[in-house]
Amino acid sequence: MIDSHAHLSLKQFRSDRAAVLARAREAGVRAIIDVLLEPDIPVTPRVRPANLPPDPGVEIFTAVGIHPHDASKVNIAMLERLEALADRPGVVAIGEIGLDYYRDLSPRHIQEQAFRRQIALARKKKLPVVIHDRDAHTKVMQILKEEQVSRGVLHCFAGDFGIARQGLDLGLYLSFAGNITYGGSKAAEVIKKMPVDRLLIETDCPYLTPAPFRGKRNEPAYVRYVAEKVASILGKAVEEIDALTERNTRACFDLPQA
Repeated sequence: MIDSHAHLSLKQFRSDRAAVLARAREAGVRAIIDVLLEPDIPVTPRVRPANLPPDPGVEIFTAVGIHPHDASKVNIAMLERLEALADRPGVVAIGEIGLDYYRDLSPRHIQEQAFRRQIALARKKKLPVVIHDRDAHTKVMQILKEEQVSRGVLHCFAGDFGIARQGLDLGLYLSFAGNITYGGSKAAEVIKKMPVDRLLIETDCPYLTPAPFRGKRNEPAYVRYVAEKVASILGKAVEEIDALTERNTRACFDLPQA
């Protein structure tokens, strides 16, 4: 089982990262894609947060990018740092990048510019993209089509099947997080209709804690509850979903096969 999207570098894990990773290992998590939201955070040569334990017993890979909330901060120096990081061992994607029209913490035209510039970097480095899309489905799809994006994942997917179909037609994967365990989630319809070989699971921790622990900090061990929900929707054993989504995640990010 792989948590395809976590934020281990954030302050919410400052005091107990080693324990968090130990619980993940005990829960059956074999690998984590750690998505760095802070481009200036100190990192190890393999581009992991410098205060992670050196051998947590879980494979840790990294995505680097500038979140749309921070798009107005993007400058040449930041893009040059991203490009340098993208060449380092352990970096498997550019992200998370995209558009957020819900919080609008950066002007929309600036978000769109930063999105396109980072897609160009991903293309140059031959890396997939991890896409953030909140209340911006139409514009995100327009940009993805115009930029001819064909490798990556629509993270924490929250659209309907019409949007899903557009992403799938481009060649993208769809990833689902703990919010699919909440009442009123529309994810079941998408999960039932989409090809199972494009399905990923994630925590987006420390956010989107699944229902049994809602209100508490999320962590990679809880990706198990996302797998259980997907298994319930598809009428499959959770072990089958674990194996399936691990295979898909390794294919999406070109990770070594277990």
